[in-house]
Amino acid sequence: MSSTTEIKVRFSETDLLGHVNNASYFVYLEEARIDFLREVLPEKKKTFVVVSVKCDFIRQAYFGQRLIIHTSIVKIGNTSFTLIQEIKDKESGQLIAKGQSVVVHYNFEKQKSEPLTPNMRERLLEQMD
Repeated sequence: MSSTTEIKVRFSETDLLGHVNNASYFVYLEEARIDFLREVLPEKKKTFVVVSVKCDFIRQAYFGQRLIIHTSIVKIGNTSFTLIQEIKDKESGQLIAKGQSVVVHYNFEKQKSEPLTPNMRERLLEQMD
């Protein structure tokens, strides 16, 4: 199971070489991650923090290109879960980049992580590939 987000590359996201700047990929991953959380845990959107993000660049993307980002869960821990994301060209299906992030359930009042609830864990398990 995975969540899907579509992005159209804007001119401002490209660099002097004409391809998408590497920093823009992290914005795309963030947008897809937020879509995923809204879809899977809509009532908990303000109780998570991202503690790690990485992105492997496979191919270049360009202005005007339509990208599809698939987001799914690969690991669920006590207080966190790990997402993997694939950015693909919508038309060809070619892999452009792969991302991974670790998201922690966080209590902002106590300023510390806290265990995922049984309900959260169940909903997240439904999204695992």
